[in-house]
Amino acid sequence: MDDYSMRDVQGVLGISRTVVTALIAAGVIAPRRGARQAYRFTFQDVVLLRTAQSLRDSRIPTRHITRSLKRLQGLGEGRPPTGLRLSAVGGDVTVQDRQGRWHVDTGQFVLDLDAAGRPPHPSGNIVDLRHARAPAAPSPSVGDTDPTGWFERAVASEQHDDAPGAEAAYRQAVAAAPDYLDAWLNLGCLLSEQGRHADAVASYRAALAALPAQPLLHFNLGVALEDAGAPREALESYHACIELAPDFADAHYNAARLHEALGDPRRAIRHYNQYRRLEPVD
Repeated sequence: MDDYSMRDVQGVLGISRTVVTALIAAGVIAPRRGARQAYRFTFQDVVLLRTAQSLRDSRIPTRHITRSLKRLQGLGEGRPPTGLRLSAVGGDVTVQDRQGRWHVDTGQFVLDLDAAGRPPHPSGNIVDLRHARAPAAPSPSVGDTDPTGWFERAVASEQHDDAPGAEAAYRQAVAAAPDYLDAWLNLGCLLSEQGRHADAVASYRAALAALPAQPLLHFNLGVALEDAGAPREALESYHACIELAPDFADAHYNAARLHEALGDPRRAIRHYNQYRRLEPVD
């Protein structure tokens, strides 16, 4: 696995050697020793160091950052600090997870307030509609070329767990309207969910022949190519997505992963920094 030198980390992240060595001394990160006993950092180390630098930029003292990250490592649940969203609230470090926002030091939840200092007003119950049964859409007549009718039929078929029917209807929709983006996206996702990664790749490539400037198609093609075991081609797709949509955060993140895996640590850090800029800690 490729790794990073102290100079790489300091140059790209702008983090001080003092913060890095404090995290090493506390056991938060454990870089290996390379030639001449120089530290060599993994990609996960770099992710954690970037989080530490973000907290440092928020004027959190180095000692507090070190203590908070060390405490997170000891909280269990199998979650490393890199899998959590950390931010600075006043002089404290907080974590955001599915249960809410809580202080690292005390474990107490923080009540999110609006600009006037009031608790947010509840907006109603959340309803999960993904598994709701929709009435079956009327079948398009034989020879019908209305793409919307075929699309509605496909969506209804998916909601009734009729994957073959949904696939056939999506294909009819894109045959009638080759620039029907939603139908192409749904078709590709349907194929991927079935583990038919090569078919999904072929579908996205066909979609891009009609819609070459759609960044989401390039991104989904990249995901399908990764699933199909073609990381270099996937990376090309993520770069095509980024060229069309420079603020596509997930494309930067996936590109960072693949650059790291393919032996290009500098470009990995560059894309990861773009991801962190687009998806800030707080």
